[in-house]
Amino acid sequence: MLRGYSQRGINMADVFDVAKYILQKQGSMTTMKLQKLVYYCQAWALVWDAKKLFPEKIEAWASGPVVRELYEVHRGMFNISSIGKGDANNLTPNEKETVDKILETYGIKSAQWLSDLTHLEKPWNDARGCVDPGENCDKEITQASMCEYYSSLFPSGEPI
Repeated sequence: MLRGYSQRGINMADVFDVAKYILQKQGSMTTMKLQKLVYYCQAWALVWDAKKLFPEKIEAWASGPVVRELYEVHRGMFNISSIGKGDANNLTPNEKETVDKILETYGIKSAQWLSDLTHLEKPWNDARGCVDPGENCDKEITQASMCEYYSSLFPSGEPI
């Protein structure tokens, strides 16, 4: 499968496109905050748009949700202001609107606040199962669990 394309041949953004767009809109941030914003973008896209924003899986790491492919690009960095991979123009206007809504709600929060929030939520906890706090875990936070949980929070479809 080619990067940026789904199996049906329809162009699809990837996590790097989303991350690039977030950084263009928000500017420099910690890598942890970028990871959590990407996670919430995916979660709410599943609810609002009834489709995934990017194809990469999200894992339930000790620090919260992480996309491993994105982590590999920023490994060893604390702050990030740009990313070499990706093209924000690969997002559709609707996808940009979804990301913009997330940035309005979650973009003002600190990385630690976002991480703490994910630790309180069912998708991350369910994926980790019996793994002790602080222990490594590469279990996937499924799209189904994100969609089910976040759609149940706000019947109106609006995040906190």
